[in-house]
Amino acid sequence: MADLFATDEQPAPAEVPTSGPLADRLRPRQLDEVVGQEHLTGPEGAIGRMVAAGKLSSIILWGPPGTGKTTIARLLAAAVGLRFVAISAVFSGVADLKKVFAEAREYARLGRKTLLFVDEIHRFNRAQQDGFLPYVEDGTVTLVGATTENPSFELNAALLSRAQVLILQRLGHEALCKLLDRAEALEDRPLPLTPEARDALVASADGDGRFLLNQAETLFSVSFEAPLTPAALGDFLQRRVAVYDKDREGHYNLISALHKSIRGSDPQAALYYLARMLTAGEEPLYVLRRLTRAAVEDIGLADPNALVQCIAAKDTYDFLGSPEGELAIAQACLYLATAPKSNAAYAAQKAAWRSAKETGSLMPPQNILNAPTKLMKQIGYGKGYTYDHDAEGGFSGDNYWPDEMTPQTFYAPTDRGMEKRIAERMAWWDEMREKRRDG
Repeated sequence: MADLFATDEQPAPAEVPTSGPLADRLRPRQLDEVVGQEHLTGPEGAIGRMVAAGKLSSIILWGPPGTGKTTIARLLAAAVGLRFVAISAVFSGVADLKKVFAEAREYARLGRKTLLFVDEIHRFNRAQQDGFLPYVEDGTVTLVGATTENPSFELNAALLSRAQVLILQRLGHEALCKLLDRAEALEDRPLPLTPEARDALVASADGDGRFLLNQAETLFSVSFEAPLTPAALGDFLQRRVAVYDKDREGHYNLISALHKSIRGSDPQAALYYLARMLTAGEEPLYVLRRLTRAAVEDIGLADPNALVQCIAAKDTYDFLGSPEGELAIAQACLYLATAPKSNAAYAAQKAAWRSAKETGSLMPPQNILNAPTKLMKQIGYGKGYTYDHDAEGGFSGDNYWPDEMTPQTFYAPTDRGMEKRIAERMAWWDEMREKRRDG
């Protein structure tokens, strides 16, 4: 077998390795030792039920880095007695896959089924993903794919229909602390940290157990005269870069969270998600475009200044650049989150567009048509038009709708912010129309 593939006839040896990286030495030997994924590995979880039944279906493990995807796949193979083969989509091609499938068929003839673990499966293109289908369908391999990206976007529908998607959770504080406890027990000594620094170390892992153990290993390798404080720990250890790929799901999750926090009038949460995006390297102009959309979609005429704030923030950022210009973006974000909300203009626009498509090319009424020529005047263009500024109250109450249409109501202002005054004005106009129609 080439070095490209990892095989393991006994995927979960009972003895703990005495050398190697700390994360490998602490790798769970059985499924109930996996931390943070009890919703899957517990007796009522999908994996727990499969193991209890002794029958494993193809699955896709979707979750953040360092949450145990590779470990779970290896332990699954051991639990149900399958031969374990692991490949990485980063380093493998079609020829490599053909070799794996050929060997799996040979083992199947000898009565030994294969669990094929494919790390970063989303990195295979569509054609390569299609190549798995016949071997999954005929049982040559049981596929366990691992991905950090949303399978709905990255994997073929045909492949998804043949595999169960299981979601691994970001490791929480309790699970990460349990990993540190195990590391200290294995090393037979505590980490050189104050309680506050230990909490800071856990927080810095951002849910990634592998990262946490690598940091712990670094701390174990150095002698300190006294336990490190949070400040000293920050000076000693490298900073963790936020997990954020601008063309991946994390990008869309955060911009969605920002927009919905603004819509929900939570300025604190909105500012937090704004900070998450900008500190992770998002383009400020992209954020500004989304803020501007929120201004017209979720605030509208309840506070027309929301749009002005967004355009001013964009101009300010263009003028000052980063980081000073980011204060203007934060100001616009807070303005939007604290402004009165209305989607009445947004709903009106959609309704008007729909009506325009349905009614086709109906002519406006003749009284409001322009009549630049004598012929047009003779056939009635502009006849009976009332110049509103000359009418009582500056309002004529004329009909402006095509003769074949009844007047429609697209815009229904709310009673929030400036729209409350707009609603009162529109109600007065409606009343005046009724009076003049009756009169």
